[in-house]
Amino acid sequence: MQLMQDDEQDYGIAQEYQIPDEMWTEIEPILLELCPPKPKKKPGRPRMSDHQAMSAIYYLLRTGCQWKALPRSLGARSTVHDRFQQWREGGVFEALWREGLLQYNEEKGIEWEWQSMDGAMTKAPLGKKRWEYRGNRRGHRTQSDGQR
Repeated sequence: MQLMQDDEQDYGIAQEYQIPDEMWTEIEPILLELCPPKPKKKPGRPRMSDHQAMSAIYYLLRTGCQWKALPRSLGARSTVHDRFQQWREGGVFEALWREGLLQYNEEKGIEWEWQSMDGAMTKAPLGKKRWEYRGNRRGHRTQSDGQR
């Protein structure tokens, strides 16, 4: 079992679903620049840490789980969703994507001049020749030759 360092956070989830400290040191300055925390106007609960909120978002992206399935140890799903919306509107994720591209370009190199697009177009197997919607009163689909 791996022992945690004092500066690591434990949110009750596996380590591979948490933001590594090296990544957080790159995320935090962008986050503070684009969406600095607002001062509290009235007393109440302390604000969830940005690191915990970003870890919860990272967990959602890594696992593909629904907002309702977010483990409570990562924070209230409504708070995490509010923070996600705030950061999305503030351009945080776009800035992180841009920084990631630039860093990858420095390390590996991106062929910026070369671009590719892929797609596929096929005929639908059950096209309009066999079936068509006639809009009968019961909402059933009928065969185009009048049979049901």
